[in-house]
Amino acid sequence: MVNLTFAEITSLLGQLWWPFFRFSAAFMSMPFFGNAYMPNRVRLLLALSVSIIAAPLLPAMPEVDPVSIHALAIALEQIAIGALLGISLHFLFAAMAMVGQIISMQMGLGMAMMNDPANGITVALIGNYFLMFTTLMFLSLDGHLVALDIVVQSFERFPVGSGISETSLRYMIGLFSWMMTAAVSIALPTIAAMLTVNLTFGVMNRAAPSLNVFALGFPMSMILGLCAVLLSLSGLPSIYAELCHQILSEMKLMGGN
Repeated sequence: MVNLTFAEITSLLGQLWWPFFRFSAAFMSMPFFGNAYMPNRVRLLLALSVSIIAAPLLPAMPEVDPVSIHALAIALEQIAIGALLGISLHFLFAAMAMVGQIISMQMGLGMAMMNDPANGITVALIGNYFLMFTTLMFLSLDGHLVALDIVVQSFERFPVGSGISETSLRYMIGLFSWMMTAAVSIALPTIAAMLTVNLTFGVMNRAAPSLNVFALGFPMSMILGLCAVLLSLSGLPSIYAELCHQILSEMKLMGGN
């Protein structure tokens, strides 16, 4: 008969318990895993399964009394680290949604909004298209597996009980400017095309005041805007792959090796 002490039992449970908090927070905050259509029970079961599978790969966990204030602080720390890594991926999806929003405004479709049930928000028509494109490309590039591997590696950079470094927070803040830069760089060709169209209609209005340019300009702006979007789709996968590589690299700098 094997006799286990209370310290040994808590040590064995801690090898699963602390990673479970971090994986749960990551799955709750990550795109795709954190969408509204995925039940919380599925995410928690997935976090528990990953914790059990990754347990042999993780470093030894500290022995902490599970009913102490220290244990509560460690649990909150793991939730914060997991949420930090998960939220960083949202910047990639937010950048693509912003591309659609910018293009919709340039095409005159800023008022045409539709509900996004996955995220519980309303987005522009073109923005919803870019969100679906982003999700499919992210899964096809195995981005979800790479993100999961980065969360596992984060236990080397941020051992349980070590806290969150200032460098990781600095990287997170820098992702805001990265998101804006990525969105504008992708939408820039369409913005330039629509600006040319608007300037052309302005010249036409000055040259022929009797011509109803506004009645002609709105449908032409939509048609030419859709043509510009279709022409930009050929180079979008390579641009997206580069952006995905950049955001995963930022995640590695924050939580991986």
